[in-house]
Amino acid sequence: MSAILRISLPLTLWLVCFSAVYGLHGLICSGGWPGGRPALVAAALVSVGLQGVLFLALRSRRFGAPPGFVRHTSLVLCIAALFATLWSLVPVAVTSTCLPPG
Repeated sequence: MSAILRISLPLTLWLVCFSAVYGLHGLICSGGWPGGRPALVAAALVSVGLQGVLFLALRSRRFGAPPGFVRHTSLVLCIAALFATLWSLVPVAVTSTCLPPG
């Protein structure tokens, strides 16, 4: 895994998860998928899980960078992306209420 990929992957994964969860939220709130709230909660939990798995992978010998700037930066960005996932996706999944369409 290249240094650029190690550094950019955590926030890119957050961006993909953010787009997926908010897109699913829009679909559910538009009435396109009534009763889809469990899927919204599951998508948020999967997003948190993926960020956790990525953190463990970046700490491993196989996928992680050698000690130094790239390793430190990728781990810090991965922690930031994990907190961003918890902060921006979990509340939407847990506390979201949708108005009926129309």
